[in-house]
Formats: sequence, C-alpha cells, structure tokens
Amino acid sequence: MRAALLFASILFAASVHASDGVQNADRLMQRYQGDEPGAAVLVLKDGKPLLRKGYGLADLEQHAKVTPATDFRLASVSKQFTAAAILLLAQDGKLALDDSIRHWLPSLPATTDKVTLRQLLSHTGGLIDYEDLIPPNRTTQLDDQDVLRMLSATPRSYFAPGSAYRYSNSGYVLLGLVVEKASGRTLQDFLAQRIFKPLHMDHTLLYVHDSKSVPNRAYGYSKTGGRWLRTDQDLTSATRGDGGIYSNIEDLAKWDAALYDDRLLSDASRKAAFSPHAKVTGEPYEASYGYGWRITGDTLWHSGESIGFRNVIVRWPDQHLTVILLSNRNDPEPYQAVLEIARPFLQK
Repeated sequence: MRAALLFASILFAASVHASDGVQNADRLMQRYQGDEPGAAVLVLKDGKPLLRKGYGLADLEQHAKVTPATDFRLASVSKQFTAAAILLLAQDGKLALDDSIRHWLPSLPATTDKVTLRQLLSHTGGLIDYEDLIPPNRTTQLDDQDVLRMLSATPRSYFAPGSAYRYSNSGYVLLGLVVEKASGRTLQDFLAQRIFKPLHMDHTLLYVHDSKSVPNRAYGYSKTGGRWLRTDQDLTSATRGDGGIYSNIEDLAKWDAALYDDRLLSDASRKAAFSPHAKVTGEPYEASYGYGWRITGDTLWHSGESIGFRNVIVRWPDQHLTVILLSNRNDPEPYQAVLEIARPFLQK
C-alpha cells in the first residue's frame, strides 16, 4: 500500500512538473503567437512528447496556422542528415571518411587533394565560402553544380586542411554531391530511401525546385519597416546538402528516437557523429563540433538559419530530453528560448 501511494505521489509530482513546464513554454513563446509568423515546439522526455504545439501562422496570406504537422525549411539543421548519409555510405563500404574530396569530385583544384570527407564533416577543410564567390550581378538561384564550378575555379583556401575550424556551407554542399557519386542516386532519393522512409518520416523531404511539393508548408518572413514580408527564398535557397530539408516536429521526433539506437546508424557511427572533432571558433558560444552536431557540455545541438527561418534542436541524451523549435521568421534567435523551455524538464 505504501509503495502504491509513493508511486502515485511521484506520478502526481511529475504531472505538476510537466504542467509547469508547458506553462513556462507558452510564456516564452508569446512573441510567436497571434497573426504573425510562428513556430512549432516539441519537448520530448524519454521518447514521449510533453509539449507538441504550434504558435502563430505558417502562411500570412492564407491565414494558415502553424500546427505540429507544419513543414519548415530546416536550413542548417539539415547538416546532420547529410552527415548521416556519409556515415551510412561509410558503413556500406562505399566510401571512407579519409577519402580526399578530390577523389570524388576531380574537377576541384589540386589544392584540395589533402581535404578529406572527415574534415568537411567537422568544418576543418578550409574551403572558401561559396557565398563569397557569387558574382555581384547574379539574379538566379545557385544549385549544387554552380557551387562546384565556383569552387573548382578557386585554388585558394582559408587555411591548410585540418589546421583550424571555420563553419563551411561549401563543405556540406560538396558532401551532398559525394553522396550522389558514391551511391549512384540523387541526394534527395538517397535521403528518402535510407533515412526518411525507414524511420517513417513521411512528411520530410529534401526540397528540389520543380519537383515534389512540400506538404503543409510554412513560408518564411522577415520584418521590414514594421511589416512582415514574405522572404521565403534567396540566391542560396536551392542548394541541398547544406540546408535544403523540410520537416516538422512530429517527424523530427522519429529522427531523435533513431539517434539512441542502431536502427539507422551503428554505434560507431553515432559515436563519431557525437564526438568533438574541432573546437568551434568565431561564434558567440562555447562548443565543439562533431559531424553535423555542435557539442556544448551535456548537449548535442544545431541551429539553422536561412532567409525567413530560424530553427534549433537541442538534445540532452543522458537525460533523454530533446527540445526542438522551428520558426518561419527572421527573429528572434531561438537557441536561448529552447534552453529556457528545457529548464523545468531537466533533472536537478
């Protein structure tokens, strides 16, 4: 009888604790509510959603509300999927992480001979940012082949490969192209067949223009002159490996679950992805970088920002806690809000 009462009191305390956490999240998400671009928030504890909620609007013009099923452009949160694709191909024996990028993409200059896939995964390859190579008169969107051509015509680099850290969208675009070369499939098909479908992430896709449409799509907005203007696409919104995935918090819960076991990635691959390979520099926070993940203290996390979207996923794997915030607006930056949302759910 005493044990039953104790168990009941624990359940009641946990329920009150979770309720306080939800109220705290609603308070922190007030800026996203109403007739403005919004956000979707997910709190997972021990694989169960304690909060799964949409705030604000996904489409201002159609007055469509954000729901847990709304698909957002993940931007750089996509990098963990590109990294996983490379790790899957390494598991398959189709490539090695110490392969030279030039082995797979021979049009690149000889100066990239010693740049390895491993270094591109951890942003230590030293490649020039493709954003800095865009001609000033360019008006049409770049695709991955445009990025490859620009880098192939650029023999300079920021530093010797492996000697420093510099966040590189260029590196992840090239990694996406390596996935295609090594697998014989398009990047979008490889991600769908090897990651999204096996995990039943049925509403997640790598967006390719003039291809499959995005379901329940949120459009990106930026505040200009006191008004929200749709800023859903820009010159760099059509590249893929560095940020082209659309997903929702319901599908990302399935992705999070797969990161705890070997249903997708082997123990060795997950350890490699979640281990610190480089110290992050040039950013306003302390972190190391794994493969598609930042590592800070006991958290694994990554943010994503593109025109009109700001996202972050933060995982506390030792506590089996994950908080995800996806938003279709250029402001505010969500990382600190996610840490505050998580606080009531963290064990002391």
